[in-house]
Amino acid sequence: MINNPLLKEFDTPPFQSIKEEHYKTAIKEAIQLAKEEIEAIVNNSAAPTFENTTVALDYTGEKLSRITAIFFNLNSAETNEEIQTIAKEISPWLSEFKNDMILNADLFKRVKTVYDQKDALTLTPEQDMLLEKQYKGFARNGANLDDDKKATLRKLDAELAKLSLQFGEHVLADTNAYELLITNEDDLKGLPDSTKEAAKLLAQQKDKEGWLFTLDYPSYIPFMTYADNRELRKELAIAMGKKGFQKNDNNNEQIVLDIVTLRHQRAQLLGYESHAQFVLEERMAETPKQVLTFLNNLLTKAKPAAEREFKNLENYAKKLDNIEQLQKWDGAYYSEKLKKELFDLDQELLKPYFKLENVIYGVFEVANRLFDLQFQEIDTIDKYHEDVKTYEVTNSNGDFISYFYADFHPRPGKRNGAWMTSYKSQQVKDGVNERPQVSIVCNFTKPTETKPSLLTFNEVTTLFHEFGHALHGMLANTTYSSLSGTSVSWDFVELPSQVLENWCYEKEALELFAKHYETGEIIPMEYVQKIKESATFHEGMQTLRQLSFGLLDMSWHSEANPEKITSVKEFELKAFENTRLYPDVAENCMSTAFSHIFQGGYSAGYYSYKWAEVLDADAFEYFQQEGIFNKETATKFKDHVLSKGGTEKPMELYKRFRGQEPKPEALLKRAGLINNN
Repeated sequence: MINNPLLKEFDTPPFQSIKEEHYKTAIKEAIQLAKEEIEAIVNNSAAPTFENTTVALDYTGEKLSRITAIFFNLNSAETNEEIQTIAKEISPWLSEFKNDMILNADLFKRVKTVYDQKDALTLTPEQDMLLEKQYKGFARNGANLDDDKKATLRKLDAELAKLSLQFGEHVLADTNAYELLITNEDDLKGLPDSTKEAAKLLAQQKDKEGWLFTLDYPSYIPFMTYADNRELRKELAIAMGKKGFQKNDNNNEQIVLDIVTLRHQRAQLLGYESHAQFVLEERMAETPKQVLTFLNNLLTKAKPAAEREFKNLENYAKKLDNIEQLQKWDGAYYSEKLKKELFDLDQELLKPYFKLENVIYGVFEVANRLFDLQFQEIDTIDKYHEDVKTYEVTNSNGDFISYFYADFHPRPGKRNGAWMTSYKSQQVKDGVNERPQVSIVCNFTKPTETKPSLLTFNEVTTLFHEFGHALHGMLANTTYSSLSGTSVSWDFVELPSQVLENWCYEKEALELFAKHYETGEIIPMEYVQKIKESATFHEGMQTLRQLSFGLLDMSWHSEANPEKITSVKEFELKAFENTRLYPDVAENCMSTAFSHIFQGGYSAGYYSYKWAEVLDADAFEYFQQEGIFNKETATKFKDHVLSKGGTEKPMELYKRFRGQEPKPEALLKRAGLINNN
């Protein structure tokens, strides 16, 4: 224990010293320490006050939070069998600890005593929010239940924690298990040289002859977009779509049914009709009915456009290659060809202008111009993999703002996708403003022997998106860590990330970083114009796709009798009825690999991407009116949104920045779904 780096005092995570065997001991010890901190609050002989109860409780479990932040990010970004085994063991411990705290009657009594007298206390809006959230955290999670029901809740939570982990492991295992090895060069027709080179390198790394393709996005997406061989596109698409849906040890069908049933039982135990009702009570949207109204209103606007676009795409594929029935594995391929024809825009032409290092510089420069931030790459703090880049972030006065970690390339132990996480939250404690440690994780094409890492335009927007989340974490300036940074309503959390994507389409921003990696030439303005013109290409179909995911999520979590569902696939087909364009693929299922809602935190919350798009379109319209690098507008966004975290209701913060509630017209205009005039 003495030599356990996780139990020593540390500022940044001591990655280089941590071994797998350190985790369980450290987490056990940190849980014990947190329990002692809670006992000290409960046994305090003084009457409950805001300071000795509310604030004291917010400070508990800091050591545990720091250790688990390290562990669970590595379980996503750099995992192995040992880490996955540990995750299964510790998840029930953490679930039990959380329940021990929430269901501690004496602790809740003190919290409730302070809460009941809150009108007589002179609290700041932030203090008021802390007290409100803390009380609801207990009341909404079983503190008012009798002992038998509390015991049932503990069982449900432990089982849900276990199932969620298994779900993620199965998806990762199926992802890693599939490989498409091509030995005939004719089968590579249509693929860009960079994709072929990356595939050859991947094959060599695995001691294979030929070109290797996997289900990792930098390998999968170019193949689906450019490969002329329709049969191989079909094979790859079906492999991607049947993750968690095969007759093997990684099948997730029963796990999906169990998770939705247990979530429903949990919600009902707590007095809610459904898991969706429980979740949404604390979101901007407030009720399942409001979410469904929101999604269906957008569906009404998007569906005619989507059907028109799909019909055009079908006609185009038929004219080009005599394709009688457009299938899912044809969508990206013919869309790219049609886009190129309509806008004379080839993604491969753009890539040389988006060298990863230049895009990183670009996003840093945008942050500098908007929020006066400087980023200095450093090698003085530990990293968990050699690919990770580490930075010190300061402001124009030289004040330390944050540490920033960035991990950009796929690896076998890393799950697909992109995300932001935090190793240490910002807070003010004992008069010291403790600054945060923020990380983003992505999966971008690796450099090859002849080319640096060149990003597609989609990858550029992904980097800006995750960096928007990172700014929310870095610029946090609140008193309490539980209200800091991205600790906001789930349907508000995507605003900073999605709004930053808008700068990728602006000439003024692109000129800063979109430079040809060989010649240094700035991206031609005709390309910028084409990027803007093509931004709404197939927007109806894209919107329909996002809405289908949101509606599927709401179907699973608003279902009155989930225990009666016998087929995941049939249930899913019914949920997709109003949004389906392509024929169904019998071997495929979305739900069994829908990690956002069955492994991540988006259950009954996937709609929030579209919800936040309304906010981001409205917010960016304001930036455009004032100038995209206007300091005054940027400062208002920082002061009222980025720095405030969850200290006040999101709509109040938004209105303070914008001067009004968001209008959905800005989104519909930007998406080309209503006339711009």
